[in-house]
Amino acid sequence: MTKLSLGFSPCPNDTFIFDALIHHKIDTEGLDFDVFYDDVETLNQKAMRGELDVTKLSYHAFAYAADKYILLDAGSALGFGVGPLLICKDDPEKLHLQLTTHNSQLTIGIPGKYTTANFLLGLAFPDATNKVEMLFSDIENALLRGTIDIGLIIHENRFTYQDRGLKKIIDLGDYWEKQTGCPIPLGGIVANRNLSPDVQHKINRVLRRSVEFAFANPKSGLEFIRSHAQEMSEEVMYKHIELYVNKYSVDLGEEGKKAVRLLFDTAREKNIIPEIKENIFLSE
Repeated sequence: MTKLSLGFSPCPNDTFIFDALIHHKIDTEGLDFDVFYDDVETLNQKAMRGELDVTKLSYHAFAYAADKYILLDAGSALGFGVGPLLICKDDPEKLHLQLTTHNSQLTIGIPGKYTTANFLLGLAFPDATNKVEMLFSDIENALLRGTIDIGLIIHENRFTYQDRGLKKIIDLGDYWEKQTGCPIPLGGIVANRNLSPDVQHKINRVLRRSVEFAFANPKSGLEFIRSHAQEMSEEVMYKHIELYVNKYSVDLGEEGKKAVRLLFDTAREKNIIPEIKENIFLSE
């Protein structure tokens, strides 16, 4: 049995994907995992330090960790209509106009510097630089308290913000799709380059098997998913899963890889990320 460290978030899409793998509901080919549950920005920071054997991370952060990790074909979160949202407490049209103003001083709560959400914010509103990093689940409350002007939300907050009287300014995923025609790459699963290619490919096979098992048995991991989903209803849990787990989670394919390359090429042209010298894809 080969023991590997594995990091992913407690969000429903990740627990749905990894349930069969970590609970040995599938053939893991002799792999066993020590699991670390962290929010996405903590995982990003760990990845940049090369701490884990296998980890979820934001695609934005991957650009800073590509020397340490290679991207698996399975496990990614890409898609249409899945992007982060900019939200506010009142007057979204007025705030949207202010965002386009040079030297806008609006305070924006973001879920982490290296999240893909923040990358998209920089792409759409390069002058919006007055940002405050906070845990993604704290952003709505900060808006309601008035400590920030605008919130950049991800994950299940897409389904809850309206219930709290908050309003959408812009869907940044929609912005990306209109600019590129591609799905937005949000997060991926990477394997440490210190692992042998045989082990990297084994992890990818096992992860794909885990995703396929989850699709074939969607309620199999319900208790595990629920145990990490805070106070989320089952309906919201499965909306979350349906939004972020799809064909790209089984295999990126050429369409998914094209979107990832475009994300990195665009970010590099705008000096948002450093140059990536390594091959980033496992299957190339």
